[in-house]
Amino acid sequence: MDIRNSLIAQTYAATKPAVAADQAQAAGAVAQDFWATLKAGEDTAIASMTTGADPHALVQALAQTELAIQTATAVRDRVVEAYQEILRMPV
Repeated sequence: MDIRNSLIAQTYAATKPAVAADQAQAAGAVAQDFWATLKAGEDTAIASMTTGADPHALVQALAQTELAIQTATAVRDRVVEAYQEILRMPV
């Protein structure tokens, strides 16, 4: 076996946990942004119904919420599609 392949494998094994942690942290931030957008839309809708807040703010919040949900749905569809593609691969 070539020594370079061994070094490459060792380097990859050493950096894999750090990359996985960064990806998990980024995914957590995206999820928090998603929930914050939904919460802001809900709060604006409640304020509009109870205190008569600005209707333009309500429309804007609902549009942002709709965009966030469409994005999450598109990501989910891509993940399911990738999973199905992996299942179709021959072993």
